[in-house]
Amino acid sequence: MTLHEEFLQKIEHKKTVIGVIGLGYVGLPLILCFAEKGFRSIGFDIDMKKTAALMRGESYIKHIPAERIQKAMKSGLFSAVADFARIKECDAILIAVPTPLNINREPDVQYITASCEAIAPYVRKGQLIVLESSTYPGTTDEVMVPILEKGGLKLDRDFFAAFSPEREDPANKDYRTETIPKVVGATSAEGLAVAEKLYQQIVVRTVPVSSTKAAEATKLLENTFRAVNIALVNELKMTFMKMGIDIWEVINAAKTKPFGFMPFYPGPGLGGHCIPIDPFYLTWKAREYGASTKFIELAGEINIAMPDFVIHRAMEVLNDQHKSVKGSRILLLGLAYKSNVDDDRESPSYPLMEKLEELGAAVSYNDPYIPVIRMTREYAKFAGRTSAAISANFDLIIIVTAHDEYKTLDVENLQVPILDTRNTILHPHPMLYKA
Repeated sequence: MTLHEEFLQKIEHKKTVIGVIGLGYVGLPLILCFAEKGFRSIGFDIDMKKTAALMRGESYIKHIPAERIQKAMKSGLFSAVADFARIKECDAILIAVPTPLNINREPDVQYITASCEAIAPYVRKGQLIVLESSTYPGTTDEVMVPILEKGGLKLDRDFFAAFSPEREDPANKDYRTETIPKVVGATSAEGLAVAEKLYQQIVVRTVPVSSTKAAEATKLLENTFRAVNIALVNELKMTFMKMGIDIWEVINAAKTKPFGFMPFYPGPGLGGHCIPIDPFYLTWKAREYGASTKFIELAGEINIAMPDFVIHRAMEVLNDQHKSVKGSRILLLGLAYKSNVDDDRESPSYPLMEKLEELGAAVSYNDPYIPVIRMTREYAKFAGRTSAAISANFDLIIIVTAHDEYKTLDVENLQVPILDTRNTILHPHPMLYKA
């Protein structure tokens, strides 16, 4: 029996042990899906606070209930560890670690590299290693595989490698991990058959592509498509505002067309782990081939500049109140990058907070899902700040995130000018402004 036939048989009989590296917004729901389908699953994370919390049956992600973790624990199929030596117990290893940009907005694959180096001593014959982290085309073949082969094992002879981009959308009630089709690309036909079979145990269907590069490019296309269209409506928002036209009214009217139009919405800047980052992965890799990506880069420039537009609007609103930014008390509503989640990665609230404070404002934030600002690499200086109460003790309130809690904000009683960047409050009021 060949290596891939043995693997397929193990999957069929649920004898495959699953390992997931990185227990964040992607890795945690992924590993829970496998445990819930009857596979022994081991989660790996360098953050021992996370692994300890999971072993206590606690959740640190708002949309993943603790009850789900507790049920997986009671089944005896799920465990969370920081000991990478246990990688040798796993048949399939799925890597879901961060892929940020560095200070020059170039790809930073240090977490992928570190994960591969951590598991390399324990990789054994008969394993499947899948990268799920969003990255540039070629990462699986050029970065991951060479590290894994250092111990003498050979790709597609001793182990299989694949790429399957994550498609998580935290707090989306219409879709969850199991109901989202999974794109899969591998370095061989046998590896693809194994990776597809594995994911077919937990998702509605798999979408095979010809290579790991094609799978990596698929993820970049998906998020570049969104970034470019968001840049378009952001630019139109600024243009229409000068014309006295409400962009939100225009979008709502345009989306009644049943074909040829898809609504995208403007905001104070891009946030999340993919859309602000993935297009830059593509432009960086394109330069290696002498290819120009002016369209994508222009979209990036527009989206990056949106916090500055919001600050300009804040200046105008404060000026209406005969005040300046310097010395003003400003409250940002929402630290999360999207509504009703506790995920603050790449949130536009951070550059807004930083830029307003540089102009001399005293800035606070409110977020019902993020009571304390966590340590981040880029904005470490804000770590430890706590969510402030919404009150009349501010000169300006800026709605950055459209949490449901803000939709019924009592503008009348607050009597504080409110700058709404998300069209959160629908009823007009003299103290309500849009950005």
